[in-house]
Amino acid sequence: ANLNRHIAGTERKTKNLSHLVIVESPAKAKTIEKYLGKDYSVVASVGHIRDLPKSKLGVDVDNNFEPKYENKKDKAALIKELKKDAKASDIVYLATDPDREGEAISWHLAHVLGISPDAPVRVTFSEITKSGIEAGMSHPRTLDMDLINAQQARRILDRIVGYKLSPFLWKKVKRGLSAGRVQSVAVRLIVDREKEVKEFVPQEYWSIDAKFTAPSSRKVFAAKLSAIDGKKAELANKEQTDEVLKRLENAVY
Repeated sequence: ANLNRHIAGTERKTKNLSHLVIVESPAKAKTIEKYLGKDYSVVASVGHIRDLPKSKLGVDVDNNFEPKYENKKDKAALIKELKKDAKASDIVYLATDPDREGEAISWHLAHVLGISPDAPVRVTFSEITKSGIEAGMSHPRTLDMDLINAQQARRILDRIVGYKLSPFLWKKVKRGLSAGRVQSVAVRLIVDREKEVKEFVPQEYWSIDAKFTAPSSRKVFAAKLSAIDGKKAELANKEQTDEVLKRLENAVY
């Protein structure tokens, strides 16, 4: 519904927009436009406009895991409007959310709209207030490829695990199961730990502890027998322990 309203709102005669600002949320767009004034037009991408294809893996695992992105079909009308607005603008600012997902959305927008990734048009807002928006607009920068690559790594891993492991689960365990990059590893850790628990063989062991007081003090302190004849104390049963206790009866500490 938000997407439809946004598209309807952008279906207008193309005019010189001077400054175009693209955010993610239609609700934020209205607020930001109010603060920026009449020289700015603020529109929303409503999330991602490009993604990996749904019908296939979309990742070339034999070529450095190269992703094959395509424009989202349900965003075709919106992309058309964004291109029209960008063409009519003197400058386009990419103001998606200040996280790795938002950085990737800006990167995809730059690709679709023909904006150089080296152009200093990326702005972020720490808060949607007049001062927060003015601060963000006063410090435009280039796209952060480290953040973008972090998002791509997450997306590619999600796709590989989801599209490769989930069908395996359907075949071997149960139809309809899904596997994710986080839950799959977590399940593996749990399974490995459960195996350790089941394979654990309990072993009897004994220890010798004592309480001492120094001649000049009434304070009691605890000590534990750590070595026997220079070797680590390893007492496997009561008989061995009793033998050591006999040796300790007349010992001096």
